[in-house]
Amino acid sequence: MNKVQRHYDEIADIYDDRYDGRRGRSYHQHISDHVMSMLPKGGFLLDVGCGTGLFVKRYIEEGGQAVGLDISPRMVLYGRQRCPESGFCVGTADVLPFRDETFDALASLLAFSYVPDPGAMLAESYRILKPGGQIAICTLSRTVFTSIVPVIYQMGERVGLKKVGVGDFGERYYTNNEIANLLDGAGFTDISVGRCSFAHLNLTDPIFTLARKVEPIIEERLPYLAYNICAAGKKPGS
Repeated sequence: MNKVQRHYDEIADIYDDRYDGRRGRSYHQHISDHVMSMLPKGGFLLDVGCGTGLFVKRYIEEGGQAVGLDISPRMVLYGRQRCPESGFCVGTADVLPFRDETFDALASLLAFSYVPDPGAMLAESYRILKPGGQIAICTLSRTVFTSIVPVIYQMGERVGLKKVGVGDFGERYYTNNEIANLLDGAGFTDISVGRCSFAHLNLTDPIFTLARKVEPIIEERLPYLAYNICAAGKKPGS
């Protein structure tokens, strides 16, 4: 079984707890706001790496329709319970089980770093989007802070810490140029890349509260310090 799949199957029961507290809700809302601003409203969305359907629900609440795909069967189960009116399926990002030109939009929140072949994932994303369709990705950025995260997560795995995302998964941290080049190589145009989330969920209080206060300034003036990167592009056409 894929190591990432096994991990998220194991923590599916506690996944939503991560975003249930004040910090979790604030962090996920902030990321969702960035991704939503890059997508068409009221369209038909595919959420790749949908987890328990948090962003699927957000997109539906703002007038759209959505389908979720995740590598973890247990995550998909929780997504179906959260949004029974939407479709959810188990699958991998490099072989999307949908016909050409099916969706108006594609989103991926906090999952792209786990994708072993990002080029294949973006080629598949391009294929299933309609002409004029838009893609928005929020994933881990390479900064002075994130350089030590893999080591911390590896240590957490060794001591058996049951926490979302904690483990040695070989995840990738992207620069602005790297993710822009990947989108361009897949054929997307109107590419935009920015940084977000200086106030990361794993920060403890009162550091998190302070980080939230200065977050807008960091994102505008010192974006290279932000924990996540948000990128968007458009499939050429009508």
